Amino acid sequence: MKSRKVVITAAVTGSMGDKAKHSGLPVTPEEIAEHAIQAHAAGAAVAHIHVRNPETAEPSMDLNLYKEVVDRIRNASNMVINLTTGAGARIVPDDENPVGLTAGTTWSSPEKRTEHIVALKPEICSLDMGSMNFGPRLFANIVPHVEKMAKIILQAGVKPELEVFEMGHIEIAKNLIQKNIIVEPFIFQLCMGIPWGMPSGVKNLMMMIDSLPKGAIWGGFSIGSASFPMMAQAALLGGNVRVGFEDNFYIKAGVPAKNNADLVRKAVSILNALDMRPATADQTRDMLRLNK
Repeated sequence: MKSRKVVITAAVTGSMGDKAKHSGLPVTPEEIAEHAIQAHAAGAAVAHIHVRNPETAEPSMDLNLYKEVVDRIRNASNMVINLTTGAGARIVPDDENPVGLTAGTTWSSPEKRTEHIVALKPEICSLDMGSMNFGPRLFANIVPHVEKMAKIILQAGVKPELEVFEMGHIEIAKNLIQKNIIVEPFIFQLCMGIPWGMPSGVKNLMMMIDSLPKGAIWGGFSIGSASFPMMAQAALLGGNVRVGFEDNFYIKAGVPAKNNADLVRKAVSILNALDMRPATADQTRDMLRLNK
């Protein structure tokens, strides 16, 4: 019997956290690309990319930063690139002015949030299906904006990875599928453990899987101490997996990973123990039907 191939995505730096929490967090385009390339050598087929202001380490939407990261990865590997469109969704209300917004708000148009997708044409980009409380902020993805972004992504010839943080987000995805705004193959990322979304747990993961449209391709992940346990559960239930500094800094309790490649190597070891193997980048393209 052949070992099942599993796609490993390395989410090398997200929009939260800073070097005060981990000195090795990649911030500059060179650092982000190098972490992705090292993760690829360790067994990751996909790089999920956010960019940050190199001077402040704050999240950025700068097209030039995305371009530099993408060019560096493409010049050094055949890794599948997955660019986020999550930037531009943050709302921080002004408590002194209930209809106003305050510092930290990044609320942007669908066109701005997908500018780098149209320009750089990665094979995959994330597309968040709905809104949620995200720490003290609102992570705002109103349905008309999600629809507009999905149309722009489709026209650009890029495959969206549908990010769902709770059950209602799956229903939004199904609605977009019914409208033919999202077309096959349907690629879902089941995001768990993020306050205040779907809590981590096998029953919750199975409930989300059971709610997916027929024939959906899916991966799942959780954050923090649940990262590796839920990675193993996702693999056992037939899904693909994700690890990386966006989700978790630790290789085991109390021991920080040196870099993203450390986390990927542990994911590979878990898959091997389960008689599974990491898919190569080209195998991933076949599995996700990116060549069609």
